[in-house]
Amino acid sequence: MRNLPLFDIAIIIIYLLAMVAVGFYFSKRNKNSTQFTSASGRIPGWAIGLSIYATFLSSNTFLGVPGKAFGGNWNAFVFSISMPLAAWVASKYFVPFYRSTGEISAYTHLEKRFGTWARTYAVICFLLTQFARMGTIFFGIALSLQALTGFSMSSIMIVMGICIIIYTVLGGMEAVIWTEVAQGIIKTLGALLILFLVIKEIPGGFSQVFEIATADNKLSLGSYSPNFVESTFWVVLLYGFFINLNNFGMDQNYIQRYHTARSAKQASRSVWVCVAMYVPASLLFFIIGTSLYAYYNVYPELIEPVKLNVAAERLGTVFTTQQANDLSNSLAVGDYGDKVLPHFMVTKVPTGLVGLIVSALLSAAMSTISSNMNASATVFTMDIYKKYFKPGINDKQQLYILHVATVVFGLVGLGTGLAMIGAKSLLDIWWELSGIFAGGMLGLFLLGLISRQARNAEALTATIIGVIVILWMTFSDRLSGEYAFLKSPMHKNMIIVIGTLTIFLAGILLTKLRAKTTVPAGG
Repeated sequence: MRNLPLFDIAIIIIYLLAMVAVGFYFSKRNKNSTQFTSASGRIPGWAIGLSIYATFLSSNTFLGVPGKAFGGNWNAFVFSISMPLAAWVASKYFVPFYRSTGEISAYTHLEKRFGTWARTYAVICFLLTQFARMGTIFFGIALSLQALTGFSMSSIMIVMGICIIIYTVLGGMEAVIWTEVAQGIIKTLGALLILFLVIKEIPGGFSQVFEIATADNKLSLGSYSPNFVESTFWVVLLYGFFINLNNFGMDQNYIQRYHTARSAKQASRSVWVCVAMYVPASLLFFIIGTSLYAYYNVYPELIEPVKLNVAAERLGTVFTTQQANDLSNSLAVGDYGDKVLPHFMVTKVPTGLVGLIVSALLSAAMSTISSNMNASATVFTMDIYKKYFKPGINDKQQLYILHVATVVFGLVGLGTGLAMIGAKSLLDIWWELSGIFAGGMLGLFLLGLISRQARNAEALTATIIGVIVILWMTFSDRLSGEYAFLKSPMHKNMIIVIGTLTIFLAGILLTKLRAKTTVPAGG
């Protein structure tokens, strides 16, 4: 832990004030609900693409990806490789579809297609996922910045939360997008700065990084064998394709941006701008992790404090120095990979640059949270309040509800993050469960989009079957003894793949069976 110099504190304060100022600037335009939710459809495609990129590049990517590369290899980079194919599907089918509906909510069309249950199911899954996502990001960024700045986790969360709520409520979607454009640039520059600081500490530079990484097989994309039990190249490719399809096709955070574009062509272009930015940026974070691995191979004594801290966490409150040392020496690199980047920043980032790094980390968290807040408020207003409580609401009242919902969801996300400080396991369960039910959303959407003959009964039955399969694949690894044979044989990353395909194919099959058993009139 370090005491942050005044100059670095000043940089962070200037950054936070600038974000709030953006909200005040755009508040003058927020006179109606259309402006608040879709910026009245006047954002250029390149800006939307950068904002989607900023949302993708969350603080979890900023801190987690280098840890994966440090502790393992580049297998997870295959997720990014899958993105262009998902983007092609999105730009060709999803974007035109949502633009043609004219509905700001991603889930309104599900009611028209399959009934109220489908819309309600998707909305609940989405909101649960957003609460868990916001809480996780609040907690993760506070945990890292606590070590980097010396401030308490709760203080970091509260200050960050207040700033996000102010500029999101005041500026609406237009402020969210333009702040994300700035945040996307800031976090990319921050990553480049970190890589520069790592490389300059290694005597041989990039050549030595490549030499060490090649010798230890750190650049591998995973096994190419056709099995779905381990995290092979194909498993991650399928997982990435379906996750990105879900992002581009079912996630309100992204779909809402399609409506902010000046035209359908601009909206489609935004998807490709995101891909063009995210794929090389994710590669940058893998290079950072591999470079850190090489650095601590050259100077292994510098990583010892991290290993001892991890050992102490595992041993609990009572242990001897010898026990800590023994456990520390037995740890694999994957056991402390996620701790390495924060440790490097604490020990090696010089005064004057810490403020820039912290601002980059804050921007990585704030861009995702602000987007989640606006999207959650939009879904609540359109799919819950307007439908069930006040169908005849006028535009002024709708804008008021959007403002209130944004504040409430921001506070819920902040409260979730604060709760994780003392009850992380509870929130882990919540995150896992929301992910389980959200896994069925894509299959339902694809069934409605592709099969014109599928009806309410087939869709509901297929969704129930799919959720049961997802639950089995998620929890069956806990079975033992005489029930061990019921365990899912597939890797966890295959859950969304199998769940989506189960709902879609079951719906198709049930539709065909219904068509065969239906007796034609007069037959």
